[in-house]
Amino acid sequence: QVQLVESGGGLVQAGGSLRLSCAASRRFLSLNAMGWYRQAPGKQRELVAIIIGGGSTNYADSVKGRFTISRDTAKNTVNLQMNSLKPEDTAVYYCNAKGFVALSQWHESWGQGTQVTVSS
Repeated sequence: QVQLVESGGGLVQAGGSLRLSCAASRRFLSLNAMGWYRQAPGKQRELVAIIIGGGSTNYADSVKGRFTISRDTAKNTVNLQMNSLKPEDTAVYYCNAKGFVALSQWHESWGQGTQVTVSS
């Protein structure tokens, strides 16, 4: 199993910045993707940003140009730099990682979630 531990959430005013970090307890044999999702009250969980195994990235349209996802392969971490935060970014943010942990053994992990609150 791979455990994910998130950090960096908190309360910030609109226009401010936060940096989320997610550390994996072990390395995947073959990592497919690591990314960040969020879930606001009364809404479905949605993809925020993802970095694919080869290093390419994808972002939700709502965060393009404001958020940046990065990965440190040596440290098994993925980070999300969030700038120009808006009240609508308020949500619980979840780290996700998926891939093969052994030959023919697919695994997907979720972090426990970290609250991000943006005040107007």
